Order: sequence, then structure tokens, then C-alpha cells
Amino acid sequence: MTNYSKVYSKNSIKRARQLRAQSTQAEAKLWSILRGNKLGVHFRRQVPIGPYIVDFASSQKKLIVELDGSQHLSTKGLADDFERTEYLEREGFRVLRFNNLEVLRNPSAIAEVIKNIS
Repeated sequence: MTNYSKVYSKNSIKRARQLRAQSTQAEAKLWSILRGNKLGVHFRRQVPIGPYIVDFASSQKKLIVELDGSQHLSTKGLADDFERTEYLEREGFRVLRFNNLEVLRNPSAIAEVIKNIS
């Protein structure tokens, strides 16, 4: 099992499992692209890292991919995302953020961006 820095609680593991079972359409679409090393990089989904559960993470490349729905566009959502990204970057990860609509409308372009980063 990969060490994703900082210990996380059993509640985080339970919540990550729930999130995997309740994937959004955009998460399911992107996961179909990322799973099975299709881009040449191993990703996991709904991964606890410190106090957060990130959508997709590659420990090999220290890369996190986050998908943002409309709730992320509010003032609070933007502030929370900024804080979250800062934390993850301090832990050594590069964070890519995409809007759910981007993934649904043009998944191949999103895959290309991720492939070129990783």
C-alpha cells in the first residue's frame, strides 16, 4: 500500500469508499480513462491524503486530479479549494483541477493534458 503522507482516520477510509460508490458522471468518465494505467501512470480514486479525500491520485508522479462541480464556484468553494490545493502542494503533489463539464464535453482533451503532465 502506498504511503500518501500523514495518517488519516478510519472515517476517511469509510468516506472514500462511499464516494467511490457514489461517483458523479464526470468522475466515472475520467476514471474510465485513468484506470488500468491507460495513460501510462497508475492512479487511484477517492484517496485520503491528510485531512482531505482527493478525486484521483498518482503517488508515482505525485499528481492529483480534482474535478470541480458548480459548488466549487462559490466564494466559500473557491476559498476551500485554494486551502486544499495549498496543503496538497506543501505535501509535494502537483494538483490539476478540471470542471465537470470539461470532462463530460471533451474527455480526450482532459486525458491529453494529464498524459502530458505525467
